[in-house]
Amino acid sequence: MAFVDELRIYAKAGDGGDGVVRWRNDKYEPKGGPAGGNGGNGGDVYLRATKDLGILAKYSHNPKFLAEDGDAGQGRGLYGKNGENTYIDIPVGSVVTNQETEERIEMNEDGQEVKILTGGRGGLGNVHFKASTNTTPVEWTPGKPGQDADYLIELELFADAGFVGLPSAGKSSLLNELTNSKSKVAEYHFTTLDPHLGKYHEFILADIPGIIEGASTGKGLGYKFLRHIKRTKLLVHLVSFEYGDGMMERYTGIRKELEDYDKDLGEKEEIILLTKTDLVDSEEIERKIKEFEKTGNKVFTISLYDNDSVKEFSDKFVEILRK
Repeated sequence: MAFVDELRIYAKAGDGGDGVVRWRNDKYEPKGGPAGGNGGNGGDVYLRATKDLGILAKYSHNPKFLAEDGDAGQGRGLYGKNGENTYIDIPVGSVVTNQETEERIEMNEDGQEVKILTGGRGGLGNVHFKASTNTTPVEWTPGKPGQDADYLIELELFADAGFVGLPSAGKSSLLNELTNSKSKVAEYHFTTLDPHLGKYHEFILADIPGIIEGASTGKGLGYKFLRHIKRTKLLVHLVSFEYGDGMMERYTGIRKELEDYDKDLGEKEEIILLTKTDLVDSEEIERKIKEFEKTGNKVFTISLYDNDSVKEFSDKFVEILRK
């Protein structure tokens, strides 16, 4: 099942049940008096946050959520049954926007519940209208309609560290190496069509799909995933030695896309990881380390073909995360 991090839905609270006209017919009560009860209230609609990050995919083929209507009133002055509430389970980190009012709701804690639509009130039965001047009322009122609205659900992943960089910079391979997450890897751009998560010690790592020049204005697959970086605590910016003399240019290009999308992204803590060191000699590695250290960020190097370099980075990486 494909990962879904954005979904438009329609939701409707239940309608209130109608009030009714009924008459007493009880040997212990005077005959003929009003006995029509009020209708039940319609069910409400709630959002509920869950740790299941894949749950939106379950709704993609039927994105409608309807709470139950209230029952009509009954005889003997009894109320109709209230409609059952409906709960829409969405991933922790979701932002839900009412498409008409533009009200935004952030669901940031597991188990958090927020009522978004209120069911209609039940109508009044004829017992409600009894008065000294109206002993046999025939009045009743229909139930009120429940609220309804269209919503946009957008997931913004929470992660301790997010891997960013150009396509084929080695993000998926690194995530696999550190977490055994089995993210798809291949020697072509845009292998990663969805963000992938992995657990590394007690931390959550996210492989964010490759970002290209122009992503902040809608170009490339990386655009729709830029929002996932907003709530990531630490950025790990991967830059491959296969870019040669263009490494710094590629790095600054991605930085510009992040800042153009959201200036706060440019202020996130970042470390730089120079990848695929097996493609160059030690002198070139040292030259690039010095060049990238001028950014003011910590700079590391790695080759996934060199177990020692993987272990060295892994040890330092977990120290940074724990700080």
